Amino acid sequence: MSKRFKKLSHTIYECKYHIICCPKYRYRIFKDEIKEYTKGQIYSLCGQKDLVEVLELNIQEDHIHLVMSIPPKYSVSSIMGFLKGKLALRLFQRYERLGKRYWGRHLWSRGYCVSTVGLNEKQIREYVKWQERKEKEIEQKQLSLFK
Repeated sequence: MSKRFKKLSHTIYECKYHIICCPKYRYRIFKDEIKEYTKGQIYSLCGQKDLVEVLELNIQEDHIHLVMSIPPKYSVSSIMGFLKGKLALRLFQRYERLGKRYWGRHLWSRGYCVSTVGLNEKQIREYVKWQERKEKEIEQKQLSLFK
């Protein structure tokens, strides 16, 4: 058995997903301290679920990219419901100003984007790692149009 596969008592698996989730209205809330806190909480919350692993994480100001390994005993939707729910509660508790922006205490856009990671895992992981740099280059180009 290759090291890329993992084992449960009756299952050998490789279940990796590229997941993107956004705060409601794509508000640019993941900056500075909130970004770092969110990063730590994502790792902490995923660590509470048996064998759920964050392989790559990139937090943009208005969305989050994750590459995750999720064993087949969990559905992606159950993990995302857990993650988005607990993360929202912790962010609202720690950062009261978010409660003013999200007055209904609904932090996340409904749903998320998910795709399975197959043979192109390396390419997807590189995309997630360098997404922030590429977006900053685009923003700089756009800003230069107004100068």
